[in-house]
Amino acid sequence: YIKDESVDLIYLDPQFQSGRDYNALFEEADGSQSRAQVAAFSDTWEWGPDAVAAFEAVAAVGDPVSVALVSLRSILGTNSLLAYLSMMAPRLVELRRVLKPAGSIYLHCDPTASHYLKVLMDCVFGAGGFRNEVIWHYDQGARGKHEFGHKHDVIFWYSRSAKEWTFNKDAVLVPFKSKMT
Repeated sequence: YIKDESVDLIYLDPQFQSGRDYNALFEEADGSQSRAQVAAFSDTWEWGPDAVAAFEAVAAVGDPVSVALVSLRSILGTNSLLAYLSMMAPRLVELRRVLKPAGSIYLHCDPTASHYLKVLMDCVFGAGGFRNEVIWHYDQGARGKHEFGHKHDVIFWYSRSAKEWTFNKDAVLVPFKSKMT
């Protein structure tokens, strides 16, 4: 248990609802990649008894978060994405509870569910709590031949209060180093 309004800053990097299994890869003593690996986690979700229970617990509250989740169910149906959102909603509510009045939360996600997570964040923190959307662009991976590359993540920054928050840009911004220089 964490005391109410006791946390200044939260950085949340949950599973992304990518539908993939991830392994931890190891290196050899010389730094080369080893063939050894272990299963780290599965980022797959199912609409089953656990998801139904999570959904029903949120829906029973009757607050804006529950209205949003019920509305998302009518739009999306009962599937893996709704199972993921049903798991995220109560966690976001709990994280708001522990934030100090001037506290901030940064939610790191990818485009798979970012637009739905933003709706939930707006309901949990209020639209006035939205401070910024940071796009984290990266250049590794293959180039798309038939579509644009999927090469960015999203970080939503919300504050608990719409009128008071802390921002220390010197602590969060680092100089960009171009590969061109």
